[in-house]
Amino acid sequence: MSVGADLVVANLSVEYRTSGDVVRPFERVDLRARYGELVALRGPSGCGKTTVLSVLAGQLTPATGTVTLDGRPIEGHRTVGIVFQAFNLIPSLTAAENVMAPLVLTGVSRRAARATATRLLDELGLVARADHRPGTLSGGEKQRVAFARALVHDPPLLLADEPTAHLDADHVGVVLDLLRGLASGGRLVVVATHDDRVSALADSVTQLDPSVVAA
Repeated sequence: MSVGADLVVANLSVEYRTSGDVVRPFERVDLRARYGELVALRGPSGCGKTTVLSVLAGQLTPATGTVTLDGRPIEGHRTVGIVFQAFNLIPSLTAAENVMAPLVLTGVSRRAARATATRLLDELGLVARADHRPGTLSGGEKQRVAFARALVHDPPLLLADEPTAHLDADHVGVVLDLLRGLASGGRLVVVATHDDRVSALADSVTQLDPSVVAA
């Protein structure tokens, strides 16, 4: 990575207690990346990939280390988009309403929120499915709705947790194109993944080594 990175992760460690023991799923993780890059976090299950994403999202305070975006602590940034592994769509809402929800919750009018949702779903090839509920959508369609929802605030940093894990081969290709396109469009995209196809597209790969797990 070049000097002057937009995202800087330095000496990152996280710890938690289980059965009285202190567990660190990873230690001393360093990562530097710039806008326009796709970064893959690799490692076996339990090595802390999702935990790293939680820190990058400002949802979890690390035991050691710092995370800065544009030179400021990550906790000070409200525009971080998150795509969850299990989609986390609300079953009773339509695709459009799921995308609208973060906007409406922050006080945006329903008309304006609907316009944004329609635009994003159109960009992701889903406008024809806007009024369908998640139970009638395929896995690939649910994933794209989840991406649309994560993009409603136009975040400069987008985090995705195993975005290809529940998809068949045809839908994986669509999501790979989406990830590469979002990064090429100027966002910084960080993906936790087991998928070699994601890593092959990435500008850099950070490997979380299970040998540093401490109990």
